Amino acid sequence: MNMARVGVLLDRKAAVRRWEYGLNVFQAYIGEILAHAGIPFKWVDGVEQLSEQSLDVLIVALERKDAETASGIWNFAERGGTVIACGRLSCLAGRLGFSEGRTLGPGYVQLPAEWGAMRPLRFLQAAPWIAVEKNEHFCRGIGRVFRDEPHGEESGAALLQFRVGKGVIDRWAVEIGETVVGLQQGRGPVIEDGIPAPDGTGSVDDGILKADDRSEMDWELDRRRTESGTPYFAWPYADWWREVLISHLLRRVTGRGMTLPFLGYWPAGISHVAMLSHDSDLNVDESAEVTLSVLEECGVKSTWCMLEPGYSPRIYQKVRAADHELAFHYNALEQDGGKWDQAEFRRQLRWLKEETGLETVTSNKNHYTRFEGWGELFRWCEACGIMSDQTRGPSKKGNVGFLFGTCHPYFPIAWSDERNRIYDVLEIGFLTQDLDHFRLADSSLIVPFLEQVRRVQGVAHFLFHQVHIYRQPLVREALRKVVAEAKQRGFVFLTGKQINDWERARRRVRIEGMNADGSVCLSSDTDLDDLVIWVPLPRSHLRRSDGSAVMKFGVPCVRRVVTVKAGGAEIKAGETTKKDGRDPR
Repeated sequence: MNMARVGVLLDRKAAVRRWEYGLNVFQAYIGEILAHAGIPFKWVDGVEQLSEQSLDVLIVALERKDAETASGIWNFAERGGTVIACGRLSCLAGRLGFSEGRTLGPGYVQLPAEWGAMRPLRFLQAAPWIAVEKNEHFCRGIGRVFRDEPHGEESGAALLQFRVGKGVIDRWAVEIGETVVGLQQGRGPVIEDGIPAPDGTGSVDDGILKADDRSEMDWELDRRRTESGTPYFAWPYADWWREVLISHLLRRVTGRGMTLPFLGYWPAGISHVAMLSHDSDLNVDESAEVTLSVLEECGVKSTWCMLEPGYSPRIYQKVRAADHELAFHYNALEQDGGKWDQAEFRRQLRWLKEETGLETVTSNKNHYTRFEGWGELFRWCEACGIMSDQTRGPSKKGNVGFLFGTCHPYFPIAWSDERNRIYDVLEIGFLTQDLDHFRLADSSLIVPFLEQVRRVQGVAHFLFHQVHIYRQPLVREALRKVVAEAKQRGFVFLTGKQINDWERARRRVRIEGMNADGSVCLSSDTDLDDLVIWVPLPRSHLRRSDGSAVMKFGVPCVRRVVTVKAGGAEIKAGETTKKDGRDPR
């Protein structure tokens, strides 16, 4: 099989022009989506580079609206290339027999069942095209765009597909990169209180700036209720948009008789991950002792985020001896003597290292999910060597769940003042805190959260404060229930550091091509065990396969497990997929 060569067009001149006027280029986040999936690609700075790159697929993230760009993209398709545009592409609308429509948002997209969409997907910005004349190039439209509501006014096709010469041009109405960024990080900085829930369950307007003051979910359209009446944000829209883009890419590649190997999210034997973290608020030693006992009983390791002045030294020794992670709990809450300030961040972190004897601290979660601006926290983390953050989660009873559209670890993107670079800080948000606390959400959420996380192979991150585990027996029992229900569904518990270390290590492995024997050629500067590689099968190879293919992102794939050595890889023995066709991870 030949491996498809993929390029992402992010026109440099167009990006610089936008940055000069303080505009964001969140379209660049397409690269982070592909990187998280382990899909190899090359950046293309302008259409003039297309002749040099020898690409099979061109994903258009940002392009110039000029004749040179239009001709470059058109000629690439005409020669047999596949073009996938994530929104935009206005330079070719007229040539394809369409005109640009009004920009809409927010709204919802309904895709056919075979695309794996269980319900309409929320988008934040879309620009459907309008047909103005019959055109020999038009092939078909897929899915529908709805204004405002999941089944509101129809506004055009979600995806338009065109035949151009020997190739194709596919154009999404939705700005996929911008939508994923907006859902995960908001569409603007946190500078004031957010809008509270109409039913009184999410009073984010509490005079405290927090991560959840900037959420792009709809209180009425994006929440469900459990059997106990507990409301929650039910759908990981950002994760679904990732899957849609990857599925589309793989379908086009295999449809041309090629393959495009990609990396599994987790080590072999793990399909979905659970995580427990604790914030040491009030710093009662007895609460730490009880928490350690419950965790030992449950047989799980967790992440302990420490707030100044912390526990007695003996507690840290016990936490480390039990292989739990000691992490930072930065206090910027004025009511608790904190301050939003980089020097204060450094001072508190220095205290933690001195108090615990740690040379490095991997993870942080801000006290009370305090958050201001856009990228300040991530810059502070970078400067202090904090590699992972867990601040982005709910602070209220009624906004628990997929508040930011994702349960996957991801690297956030900067604002235009930093030219939308990707921060070197892995965000691992949480779903809820202190279930069955008398003021918070109840444990009826456990199963819905676990089931949804399992479907997208993410991280089910639950926060439990040690002091509530200690003082409230119902919270303690809820923790036990989380562990029992997660283990029953095959979740593996990892600490924040373990998740961070794995994600960073797997991203240092690059798929370079296919060898003559059908194995995958890798390059890496690190050693890594149990890395899963998925190899999509074109239809011709599927007919010759032994029936071991598994459906991933809507296409049949063969699973390989490798031990990566710096500079290459070797196939491990016994890595074949189960014959019943299920994903064995």
